[in-house]
Amino acid sequence: MTADISASRPVYLAVALVAGAVIALQICVMRIFAVGSWAHFGSLVVSLAMMGFGLASAVMCVAKPWFERHAATVAGTALLLFGPLAVGANLLAQTLPFNPIFLVADPTQKWRLFANFVLYLLPFVAGAGFLGSVFLKTQAVFGRVYFADLCGAGLCGLLLLAAMYAVVPEDLIAVPLILWLVAGIAWWAGRDGAREIAALLAAAAIAAFLQFAVPPLLGTPKIAVSDYKGVAYAQKFPDSRLVYRQPSPFGLVEIYSSSYLHFAPGLSDNAAFNLPTLPANAYLGLYVDGDGPNGVIRDLPPDQTAYFRYLPMFYPYLLKQRPDSFVVQFGGGISTALALRGGSRAVTVAESNPAILRAFRADPGLRRFTGDILNDRRVSVVDYDGRLYLAATANRYDIVDLSLADSAGLSNPGGFAIVEKFAYTQEAMQAYMRALKPGGILSVTLWNKEEPPKSVLKLYATMVAAARAVGDGTIAGSFFAVAGYLSTATVLYKRGGFSAEEVAALRDHTRAMSFDEIYSPGIAFDPRRTAPILDGYRDQLFGAPDVEPRAGAASDPPGADKEPGDTPIPATAMDRLAWHYLIHGGWDDIAARYAFDTRKLTNDQPYFAAYIRPGDLPRVFDRLELLQDEWGYLLLWATLGIAGVAALWLVALPVVFGWRTIFSNYPGKSLTIVYFACIGLGYIMVEIGLLADFVLALSNATISAAVVITGMLVFSGLGSRLSERYLPRARTVMPGVFIAIAGVLIGYGLFLDRALEWIGTLSYLWRILCCLALTLPPAALMGFPMPMAMTSLGRLGKDHMFLWAWGINGCFSVVGAAIVPLVATAYGLTAVLVIAGCAYLIAIPGFFAVLLPLAPRGER
Repeated sequence: MTADISASRPVYLAVALVAGAVIALQICVMRIFAVGSWAHFGSLVVSLAMMGFGLASAVMCVAKPWFERHAATVAGTALLLFGPLAVGANLLAQTLPFNPIFLVADPTQKWRLFANFVLYLLPFVAGAGFLGSVFLKTQAVFGRVYFADLCGAGLCGLLLLAAMYAVVPEDLIAVPLILWLVAGIAWWAGRDGAREIAALLAAAAIAAFLQFAVPPLLGTPKIAVSDYKGVAYAQKFPDSRLVYRQPSPFGLVEIYSSSYLHFAPGLSDNAAFNLPTLPANAYLGLYVDGDGPNGVIRDLPPDQTAYFRYLPMFYPYLLKQRPDSFVVQFGGGISTALALRGGSRAVTVAESNPAILRAFRADPGLRRFTGDILNDRRVSVVDYDGRLYLAATANRYDIVDLSLADSAGLSNPGGFAIVEKFAYTQEAMQAYMRALKPGGILSVTLWNKEEPPKSVLKLYATMVAAARAVGDGTIAGSFFAVAGYLSTATVLYKRGGFSAEEVAALRDHTRAMSFDEIYSPGIAFDPRRTAPILDGYRDQLFGAPDVEPRAGAASDPPGADKEPGDTPIPATAMDRLAWHYLIHGGWDDIAARYAFDTRKLTNDQPYFAAYIRPGDLPRVFDRLELLQDEWGYLLLWATLGIAGVAALWLVALPVVFGWRTIFSNYPGKSLTIVYFACIGLGYIMVEIGLLADFVLALSNATISAAVVITGMLVFSGLGSRLSERYLPRARTVMPGVFIAIAGVLIGYGLFLDRALEWIGTLSYLWRILCCLALTLPPAALMGFPMPMAMTSLGRLGKDHMFLWAWGINGCFSVVGAAIVPLVATAYGLTAVLVIAGCAYLIAIPGFFAVLLPLAPRGER
């Protein structure tokens, strides 16, 4: 290496681009796992980036003299390795796919998981090695270098978002490779490193060969799609044909055709007996990031439209003639087609995913197949979330339909992901109910594939709470609910209540369809059945493994009243029990006694997940096979444990090697650890918490992630740059900064959702800009604590603590990433931001410990 490292424009540019390549690689990993297996598993792997920083800092702290002498060589070597490691690690990981469903049954899955962690850790360690070497040699101007790091990462994240419109997920890794290549050229061009640039170009050629030539030659996938992804089934049909594929930041939209696709959500079995013929090849399968299918229904001829009567979404059209209908989410278009065939005079349909609207408006094949449904003269399209439109509009409708939005009951590989379902929250239901004309009907259909029931109980509780909140004084007469076993559940709410004639018509249709009647005005339920049903489910889940579940969950106690021929199956019995107590009171006690957490959904806790209460987790470790639909949640707890152990190990490594030697004259070291742990934990909690919150306005997790990452990093970088001015007054300025951060975060926790609901009604560009603006106040303030402390450590000569502190910050960021979804599901998104604010307050004493000067050698 020709020269040592010093602050200069080429160094700042290289730092910005390497940081950008690291953040771009993180998002690439998220996309790879979202398409191939499970989005949240991808986000957990991405947290290894911070673990990479922690590992690099721990090693550099222990061997600081060697790294200080060889910083330029380490930085160059790490930079050279980043690109080939990124590509090679990803391709090897795709040959070792991991499926958490089999984590208990198949011991090799544990090794596959470990292999994935190790492989994805490697490029992040290389990136951390480069950045750590630069940080080590530029301590005196750390604020400026950190500014380059944060702004480069944020802006490159935005660049990757734009690239998603043109680059398919399997080749998206090309973007961080390009950033890495430009960073290397900038680095060595400023150091007269002609030979190093030649070596870099050779490394880039190797990376490109690995990515674009090796997979076709060896027949290995760039993305290994899980066999349990919806799209994997479609791809294996003998006559499967891909008819549409388009990448975008809103997801990879794929549509397949096959004669084996019979997507009829909740279709009555009686259709096969009563219809002369069922429509042939009536559906295409629509998949977003491999999840689905959402059915795309063919434009049926008039003589086949009787088919729609056998779908549960048809219920409101039994009672309404020529209604004004509103479809909350277009999806694949089934509800819109049904609304048109059900006699609607006008249909307003909302769809928050522009990629889906573009497909149905622009693709000639889809337009022919669907009869150009979105351009039907009776159809009006709202290009954002229906719940936000209805909350803001003065229009009123005879029917509001929310059918199978977001595939809330479809299984995902590894269980349901912890995904925000704002369309089903109490606030959304209130908006739907208020948008009804007098006598209007809200119809909600949800996938009901769980035994014991969980998601549907949350839906029932949410809808009843919403009806009470809008002031409906006739709740007992305002609902009608039906279900198909392990199929779908449909709940009807009528503003003003159902008449006796309407109830009779609905019950007649239910019998004709052979659906299970769950609730209707006046339906009887014997409270004596409560204890046997609840105890039966608790015994099934928590009883001794060798003890059969207690009898009674599906049967009636002696002398109980029941309708002739009514012997409900367990799920139906529990559903009826729930409705009885929701309508007549006492549900809170029942919910507390039930085996699962079935609290209503709100904007603060918008989750169809986390049904196992944290206190019950130790009781289910020996029967995890009963909880496959909770693997998404349970894996988060496992990840928290792994992250906690890894973080403690990395924090302890320098202690083991040098607490009494290299740190012997460092006063306040314990509080310094607390300080960097708090700001690392707080920052990542804010970042992930805002990501979840912004889905309320942006309606897409990938867009939300890009906006939050860009805004947080860029504005934190500006705060970092500004902090240098206040360094001489750090003792007086920083307490105020910490208090301001806490105040902003607590205020956001309490009031942010109200602003986001309004923002969600704007055009998409304005939504993005407004969300970026919302990140400015906390992010700019949160840009102060890290550079102020790190620069102070460097100027005080606390070189070892400088390196260690950087790693502590990274390790606790990993812990925070695992904590956020657990806190959000248990206590709400408000709690996430409030806890983060408290973490910054706790950091105040630690900051004064950072400023303590070195003690004379030998003093403790």
